[in-house]
Amino acid sequence: MALTQATLETRSAEADKIIETLTKNIEAIKAMGTLPSNIQETILKQENSQLRKQVEALKAELTTLELRNGKAQVALPKPAKKGAAPKKESQKKEEPKQEAKKQESAKNENQNKEKPKKEKKEKKPQPVKAAEPEKPVDVSRLLMKVGKIIDCKKHPDADALYLEQIECGEDKPRTVISGLVKHVTLEEMQNRMVVILCNLKPAKMRGIVSEAMVMCASTPEKVEILAPPAGAVPGDLVRVPGFEGAPDELIKPTSKKAVSVFEQVAPGLKTNANCQATFNDVAWEVAGKGPVTSASLTNVQVK
Repeated sequence: MALTQATLETRSAEADKIIETLTKNIEAIKAMGTLPSNIQETILKQENSQLRKQVEALKAELTTLELRNGKAQVALPKPAKKGAAPKKESQKKEEPKQEAKKQESAKNENQNKEKPKKEKKEKKPQPVKAAEPEKPVDVSRLLMKVGKIIDCKKHPDADALYLEQIECGEDKPRTVISGLVKHVTLEEMQNRMVVILCNLKPAKMRGIVSEAMVMCASTPEKVEILAPPAGAVPGDLVRVPGFEGAPDELIKPTSKKAVSVFEQVAPGLKTNANCQATFNDVAWEVAGKGPVTSASLTNVQVK
């Protein structure tokens, strides 16, 4: 049968009194010295331990009864463990570190304030390049020279083409391919003086790059190679008076975006009634040596 709360409280108080009495008896026995001190101490410790267990059991049962009867329990603070003290020391150690960090931060802020801000250099406006004036589309854009065929043979991969080496006053001869097999014999091509257009973009013809074009008076039935004046030498420039602009470095071929300069100039290139090559009826010439001519074709296209 369970004990009542009042009984438990009474027994708990009695147990405390017993412990107190035993403690006094221990001291008295020690003073009397009837038994060896170590034996007396062992006996008393055992009795004391048993009594403490009884007291703890009674207290636990008392607490259970109090909770059942609605009495609130307040936990008493436990004494601090011996190992807890060093926390204060660690806090003390951290405080100087934090203080040092604050001082360092303040120092950096002061340095930043003292440093003058770099003034942004104003970008000078770059001078606008003046647009180059557009060149007029005329014969002055074509670079034409006197040349001499120093070697000519059939193209190895095309029966209708000649493969020529033409000297034109440069470091080495230019390789030129011409579709003249049907109109000029191979013997007539050898060592022949010609006029060549030098600033067309080099282009492959049946696997070989052609670096210039031999200028000819042309009809569907007949083609004649234009002849420079007597006394002309390889490298002499062929010009048209009144059209004094500088030739293009390289004439781009016709594309979807633009028609080449040569294609635009070509309609004005013709022979006149005197078999002279002209541009807009003005004769081509080698300065101080005379006009460029065809053998017989008059008023026909030059190309």
